[in-house]
Amino acid sequence: MFDLLEKYVMGPMTKFSSIRFVRAITQAGMASVSFTIVGAMFLVLNVLPQAFPVLEGIWAVSFNQITEIYMLANHATIGCIAIYFLIGTAFEYARILSEEDGIDIKPINAVLMAIMALLMMAPQIGVVDGVISRITEITEADGAVTGVIFNGWEVGGDGPSNFGATGIFCAFIIAWFSVRIYATCVEKNIVIKLPDVVPDGVARSFTALIPGFLVAITCMIIQAVFMAFGTNFYDFIAIPFGFVVNVVGTYPGMLLIYFLIHALWLVGIHGATIVTSPLTAIALANLTPNLAFYEGTASTFGGVYAGEFTNSYVTIGGSGATFGLTVLMLVLAKSEQLKAIGKAEIVPALFNINEPLLFGLPIVYNPALAIPFIVAPLVTMSIAYWAITLGIIPPVIVQMPWPSPLGIGAFVSTGGNILAVAVALINVVVATLIYFPFFKRYDAQLYKEEQEKLAAEKAAA
Repeated sequence: MFDLLEKYVMGPMTKFSSIRFVRAITQAGMASVSFTIVGAMFLVLNVLPQAFPVLEGIWAVSFNQITEIYMLANHATIGCIAIYFLIGTAFEYARILSEEDGIDIKPINAVLMAIMALLMMAPQIGVVDGVISRITEITEADGAVTGVIFNGWEVGGDGPSNFGATGIFCAFIIAWFSVRIYATCVEKNIVIKLPDVVPDGVARSFTALIPGFLVAITCMIIQAVFMAFGTNFYDFIAIPFGFVVNVVGTYPGMLLIYFLIHALWLVGIHGATIVTSPLTAIALANLTPNLAFYEGTASTFGGVYAGEFTNSYVTIGGSGATFGLTVLMLVLAKSEQLKAIGKAEIVPALFNINEPLLFGLPIVYNPALAIPFIVAPLVTMSIAYWAITLGIIPPVIVQMPWPSPLGIGAFVSTGGNILAVAVALINVVVATLIYFPFFKRYDAQLYKEEQEKLAAEKAAA
């Protein structure tokens, strides 16, 4: 089994994760998520009265009076998350090319070019009265305004729509081609070079001059091509992105995600980072429609895979849903090895950290625990998936820190839903039952080995 995993799972996924641009996206995602958590904490203030109606009167004379002030933090983070991903991805990609390929590019210049490209690609243009113009239109349905485009900028509740979570995938593409143009120009020496006596800061600015022109021209060409076909860059990219979102949102798609995560872990590869990092855009993009569904302004929610769905419901205690396994080792283990690891792991497990188990038990490359390590998260995901899909609990609407303790992540991320906590607790119980027979067998095996070793030592003495 491990040979098959190494050949057909670890090999292709390791190659994928080693691609420079994928690594840049991963680092950008890690850096950007902290800002979404900041914004989410203020969103919690808005949804608390819906979770606890007794608070409505208090909120009406307090927080509701200053909503537009404190929600600025939410609009500036989650509402503009594409900008954070753009900056992070462009910076990391430029840094990687500079350090690993020896290309003399400056990450700060790369970031500025990417921002310029974003600002050129975001507005919508078209032919109005025979003249190429930025579009202004209002879309109405049944007398209600459903969309506004003013002077080319599509505006939503949080600001320019293309700066929000739906623009993250486009931000990746913009960061890629702007940095690649910059790097290629420097590599091919298509730059303006000034004498050595010129200060480094000034010389660096002129080095970015020609690449900056080429990035601008590239954006113009892209805009013109899409305009000629009656569409725009963002709507076009939304087609494949929408397909990926739909696949991830299906039950088979979710099964595949969590199978890959844990299959990679079994052969020593950090599956959570490799598999979920490219999907961060989807997890964040689903938060907004989920919130609209929660507030009753939309008939359907965005998707089950949103925010920290994984750590709130699926992998409680860490990858493999090992919280219950930790409790089993702490309470029922006969083996001194498992007792010691259980004591060391119980506190980290509360915060979804389980490296002591993965490498100390071990679970990695351990056939004795491979089956429950894969099966348990597939089952817990299934329970949470259908609980949300069938309307038993609401979808995730708030981005929580991944180390949120058992139940707290589910409670806050669903706007204070008690049943969500119950689903999280049920998942812990179910995962524990799945691990139990494998734990008993492995514990007995280790206990026997320890007793034989002890007997041999006594005999030798």
